[in-house]
Amino acid sequence: MQNIQRYSLIGLLFIGLVLIRAFEADLFYDPFLEFFKNDYLFLDAPIFNICKLIAFTSLRYFLNTVLSLGIIYFAFKNTDVLKFSAIFYGIAYVILILVFLVLVLDAKQDNYFILFNIRRFLIQPLLLLLLLPAFYYQKQIKN
Repeated sequence: MQNIQRYSLIGLLFIGLVLIRAFEADLFYDPFLEFFKNDYLFLDAPIFNICKLIAFTSLRYFLNTVLSLGIIYFAFKNTDVLKFSAIFYGIAYVILILVFLVLVLDAKQDNYFILFNIRRFLIQPLLLLLLLPAFYYQKQIKN
């Protein structure tokens, strides 16, 4: 019964991540959503409010982080893993948001591809896809 609750919570947290992605256009200010859906390598960067963009990108990162940390916690039930993940997410945020800010303020067509990928790490739970297998592998080695 305990495993059913645990897997149910993990499932609900994954649904939360999916809902953030599904309703991203309605929930978050992001002029780059449509920009990157088109042939962006040949377009000029969209006009945007930098403060609003950073605030909503940070909010989305924070929501994804909270849900991801919940998934990691319920998947491994290990506070050391959770602490490491929280620190990792914090350090990643500082580095990614600074690089994102520099690239957005100096948006040139030469930098669109790296901007696209940095933005992807900020708005999507890609770090979870890296951490889950790593922690699972570490757990398997210890057993």
